[in-house]
Amino acid sequence: AAADYVNAHAPEGAVIGVGTGSTANCFIDALAPHRARYRGAVSSSVATTARLEQHGIRVFDLNEIESLPIYVDGADEIDASGAMIKGGGGALTREKIVASVSEVFVCIADASKRVDVLGNFPLPVEVVPMARTAIGRRVMALGGVPVLRVRPDGTPYLTDNGNEILDIKGLQIVAPRELEATINAWPGVVTVGLFAARGADVCLLSSETGVESICYDEPR
Repeated sequence: AAADYVNAHAPEGAVIGVGTGSTANCFIDALAPHRARYRGAVSSSVATTARLEQHGIRVFDLNEIESLPIYVDGADEIDASGAMIKGGGGALTREKIVASVSEVFVCIADASKRVDVLGNFPLPVEVVPMARTAIGRRVMALGGVPVLRVRPDGTPYLTDNGNEILDIKGLQIVAPRELEATINAWPGVVTVGLFAARGADVCLLSSETGVESICYDEPR
């Protein structure tokens, strides 16, 4: 459905923004047969770049591109306003950068990701390593529980940018825009995985009965 949406709405010769994760991988695979229609893509992670290139899709650095008509990515949670929690795959900073310059953000998700209140999924926060403990204290003051993301061998998970991630448990995010602004202002925070100031414009939500297309009217 996302590939169909892009083919219908993106001009021929456009560069498409592509997110990261298992759902984004499915989109890449679905878009691959139509790759000749596009000039290429801007990728939000090393892993996505590799998958795009495997399909013969040219990957551009964002600095080479003036505009992106569409950005397609998954979400860990999405609410009724189009605000999302993202970053379960660790690419939240680059995802937010690509989303910020895209005209339309298309979220692709299954129905289990739709929630009334964000926060049941731990909120990822990418942090400069030296600030990890200080930011953790600020999180606890908000009532959250910070957990350092680690690899299977117990070492800290590092993003493509060389930073660490704190996954914040125990939050009920009733004002996502305000919380996004608050956490982003803390020294040492690279990005918080709240996509509310620039949320989704469209959500293609899949279920056993088909794909529901949801449009969010709030200006971004």
